[in-house]
Amino acid sequence: MLSISLCKTSAFSPSRFQGSRSLRTIVRPRISSWFFGPLSAEVDPGDVKGTKLKILKYPHPKLRAVNEEITVFDDALVQSAREMLMIMHASEGVGLAAPQVGINKRLMVFNEKADDTLMEYEMILANPVIIAHSEATDLKEEGCLSFPQIFGKVNRWLEINVEYQNTQGEKKSLELKGYAARIFQHEFDHLDKVLFIDKLIDADKKTNEKRLAKYVKKYGAGGAE
Repeated sequence: MLSISLCKTSAFSPSRFQGSRSLRTIVRPRISSWFFGPLSAEVDPGDVKGTKLKILKYPHPKLRAVNEEITVFDDALVQSAREMLMIMHASEGVGLAAPQVGINKRLMVFNEKADDTLMEYEMILANPVIIAHSEATDLKEEGCLSFPQIFGKVNRWLEINVEYQNTQGEKKSLELKGYAARIFQHEFDHLDKVLFIDKLIDADKKTNEKRLAKYVKKYGAGGAE
């Protein structure tokens, strides 16, 4: 359980790449320009060797499409997750949701250390659900690989309890705190068709209006791949 009072929520389900402990707490120190590392480090990897998947750019319709629950846990699922991790690391990111690469399934991956050699931090989460969260929240700046050069502050719960299935379909649970909890919530929103721009504070929504409009004009309603 979390160390502070929890509020029940009716959200939705995570998994480790090489198995998963039944309960784990992930804590990351505070940093100033967070989510995908330093703002200057975020990159569009383009074509990545070993996968045909690509990052979809706003306003691609698949970013707002319904994401189906995963019911088949097979080698194809493992391969999709592996390729998502490849894309995430090639982008120098820490998290990626399946709809961001055109797969409308309830699947996400993350590695809070942004280091593909630290396998214990490689997380694969199928059908994730937030079952409880802290009352305490934190306001920090976020970015998103589907929104190049768009940044803004988003309020997130500091601590969450989640349930999920791993790649074998086994049900697991996690406690996440701080940085890891924020990453999870950002990617989880993608699975519910919610984009981080929907949650920006008003001042940052205003700041990014023109740039977002340019993306719509540049890429059209279909977005970009």
